[in-house]
Amino acid sequence: MKLKSTVALTASVILAAGTLASCSSAEDPTPTETSGTGSTTETAAFPTQWEDEITIDVFDGLANYMGMQGGWFAKVVKDKFNMNLNIIAPNVAGGGDTLYNTRVAAGDLGDLIVTDKGERMEELIQGGLLLDMSEYYPAMENVAVFDQAVQKLNDGTGGVYATPTSVSSILPTEPSEGLDPTFGPFIRWDLYKELGYPEISTLEDLLPVLKDMQDLEPKAENGQNVYALSLFKDWDGNMMVTGKQPTCFYGFDEIGFVLAKADGSEYQSILDSDSEYIRTMRFYYEANQLGLVDPESTTQNYDTLWSKFQNGQVLFSWWPWLGQSAYNTADHMAEGKGFEIAPLEDMQVFSYGAEAYGGKQVIAIGSQAEDPERIAAFVDWLYSAEGTYMNNSQTMGAAGPEGLTWEMGASGEPELTEFGQAVFLDGDATVPEEWGGGGYIDGTSTLNVSAVLPNDTDTATGYPFSYKFWPSYQALVETPLSEDWSAQMGGATTTMDYLRDNDKLLVAPGASFVVPTDTSEIETLRNQIKAIVVQYSWQMVFAKDDAQFESLLSELQSTADGLGYQQVLEVDMANAQAQNDARVAIAAEFAG
Repeated sequence: MKLKSTVALTASVILAAGTLASCSSAEDPTPTETSGTGSTTETAAFPTQWEDEITIDVFDGLANYMGMQGGWFAKVVKDKFNMNLNIIAPNVAGGGDTLYNTRVAAGDLGDLIVTDKGERMEELIQGGLLLDMSEYYPAMENVAVFDQAVQKLNDGTGGVYATPTSVSSILPTEPSEGLDPTFGPFIRWDLYKELGYPEISTLEDLLPVLKDMQDLEPKAENGQNVYALSLFKDWDGNMMVTGKQPTCFYGFDEIGFVLAKADGSEYQSILDSDSEYIRTMRFYYEANQLGLVDPESTTQNYDTLWSKFQNGQVLFSWWPWLGQSAYNTADHMAEGKGFEIAPLEDMQVFSYGAEAYGGKQVIAIGSQAEDPERIAAFVDWLYSAEGTYMNNSQTMGAAGPEGLTWEMGASGEPELTEFGQAVFLDGDATVPEEWGGGGYIDGTSTLNVSAVLPNDTDTATGYPFSYKFWPSYQALVETPLSEDWSAQMGGATTTMDYLRDNDKLLVAPGASFVVPTDTSEIETLRNQIKAIVVQYSWQMVFAKDDAQFESLLSELQSTADGLGYQQVLEVDMANAQAQNDARVAIAAEFAG
C-alpha cells in the first residue's frame, strides 16, 4: 500500500527550501565539556513544578502565526511549565528583516528564539542577545542525547548558546524525507492509468502524456479549465522557482546560480545553453505551445494554485506535499483518483541526506529572559519523546499526544485512536475539554520547527515518531489508488521504496553546510542579476515561437554577463565545491 496523508495542509517553506536534518547520538557530556562561563553553579535537574505563571516572547523566524499559542498544545505547556507562549513571527509581520533588526537594536530579540545558525547566530552572540546555557546544560538530558551536534554548533563560542534542530540518529548518507522525497514528477495517476500507463523515458516525453491526460479531462468538476501545468511566482529567487524544480528530478539542487549534483559529479551554470535549468525553460515553452500551461500562471499566487490543485484543475506537481496533500483526499483515493510519482525512466531524484549536525535553524534563550531555567527546561522537553510527538509540524507527520491521537495497540505497535483517525484521515476533530477543547489543527504547536527529526525512532516503541510510518496507519490508508500504483511499480509500497529499488534516487550527504554570506559587492550584483534571470525566464516560457525563445535566451545571457554574472558565478562555484567537500567529509566520518 502507498502511504498518503489526506489532510490538506500547505507544507512549510522549510521543505521548498528547505531541508530536513540530523546527527548521530553521542555519550552524555561532562560539565567541563560544556561550561563556558566559569560559573560554579550548575543545574543538575530541573524542578518538576513551577509556581508562578509566566508568559514568554518567542521570536520565531519560522512561525506562520503571530499571537498567543492556543489550544491543546498551549494547555500542555501550561500544565507542564506554567508558561504561556507569545509568538512573534516576522513572516506574519511583513517578512524581511525589519522586525528582527528593530528588536535587535532594542537589545531584546525575545525570551525564546528560533533563528538561523551561521552568521545570524554569531551576530546575536557577539551582540550579547543570547544566553549561555552552560549552567543548565547538565540538566538538559534530552538535548544531551545529541551532544555531538550541540558541541559542533557551539564550537568556538565558549559556551552553549543554542541547540540544533532536526537532529536524529539517522546516518547522513540516508534520506531525511521519509516515505516521499522532497521533489519528484507527480501526476494524476488515474488519468495516466486511463491512457494505459504509457512509457515515459525523459522529461520531454512527459509532454505528449500530459497532453493526452489534459484531453481526457479538459474540465474540472467545478467547470473550470484543466491544465497539465500551472506555475506561480511567489517563491522566485535566484531563478524561477518552478524552473528549478525539474532539475531536482536529475539529481541537482541550487546553490546561488549553480546547479550542483548530489554526488558532486557535475556543476552547471544555470544560464549555460545546455544546463538543466534551460532544459526546463524549453520544457515549459514546448508545453505552452501545446496549450498545457495555465495562462493565469504569471499572475496567480501559491494559495490560488493550491486551490486549483484541490479542485482538480492541475495534472502535474513538482512536490508530493502539493499535489498529494491538496487532491489526495479519502474520497478521491477511494475512487482511484490522485497524484502518484510517474515512472520517469531516466530520473535520479535529489534527496536531502539527514544532516549530520542538525538543520539550518537553532533554538536559543534570550539574554534578557527573566526565567531562563524554566525556558531551558522547556527547550529540553522539545527534544524528549513526548515533546517530539507533540511539537513537530503537522506536515511532518507529528502523531500528537499519546492517549489522545494515538496509543499502543494490543499488538504492541503504535496506532491511531478513533480521535486520531478523525484528525489525520478526515482533516480535523474537536478536542475533548480535558485536553483544552477547540479544533485539533488550530491547537497544534505554532513553533513550526522540529527539534528531533520525525523520521527518527522512538526507542520506547521501536517505531518512528511520525505516524505515517506505522504499519497500522499504512493499513488504514490503503486505497484503490495506492494498490494500483503499487501493482504498476513492481510492488513498491512507498515512493521512496520505488526510487531506491530502481536506482532512481541520489542522496546528498547531510553536512550541515552553511553558504557564506555574500560580500556587499556580490550581494548587489546578485540582486540585479536574479531579477533579470527571473524576468527573462518567464518571457521564455511564454515566447511566441522558437526564434523568440532563442533570442530571449541569448539576450538574457549577454545582459547577465554585463551585470557581473561571471563574478557572482565564480563565488557560487566555489561555494558549491566547498559544500561537496563537506558532504564527502561527513560521509567518510560516519562511514564506520
